[in-house]
Amino acid sequence: MDSAHDILLSLVLLTACATDLSAQRIPNWLTYPAMCLALALHGLWGGAEGLLFSLSGLGAGLGLMLLPFLMGVMGAGDVKLLAAAGAFIGARGALSAFVLTSLLGGVYALVVLAFHRRALAVRLRALKDAAMVAAAGGGLSLALPADGARLPRLCYGLAIAAGCWARMALAVYMPGAFLAG
Repeated sequence: MDSAHDILLSLVLLTACATDLSAQRIPNWLTYPAMCLALALHGLWGGAEGLLFSLSGLGAGLGLMLLPFLMGVMGAGDVKLLAAAGAFIGARGALSAFVLTSLLGGVYALVVLAFHRRALAVRLRALKDAAMVAAAGGGLSLALPADGARLPRLCYGLAIAAGCWARMALAVYMPGAFLAG
């Protein structure tokens, strides 16, 4: 049963990666049916206990991504994608996938920044200048760089997928480990 859930979740994650890369969004037509499918499957195969497992995972995935969304650093599709993944893998699985997603997302961001060094340098200079003005007693004011120096948007669905797949791999190869869920 776990392998069937992993296959279905992998299909959802692959689709999310494709839509995030092509349109920079993860659509509701993917996330809501995935949530419903996970809840239904866990309910059918595990009864009330399975449904509770799935609901707790959905809530954990949603809750873990809600603060970054409210801070404006994450899109709503990213939140719903981890909630859908949580519905498949449960609360502990959602927590471990979130931790792995955060780590892999940081690596992903560094790689993207490495390819956009000029934009990063412009941003860092503006930040340094704002800090120096603030230290000299003036107010903190950060001048936004020109459009050509804009940092790229990250398709965080890729990091979420990588985090979920890493969690799946850990569950197979290191079943007793904390991050294996």
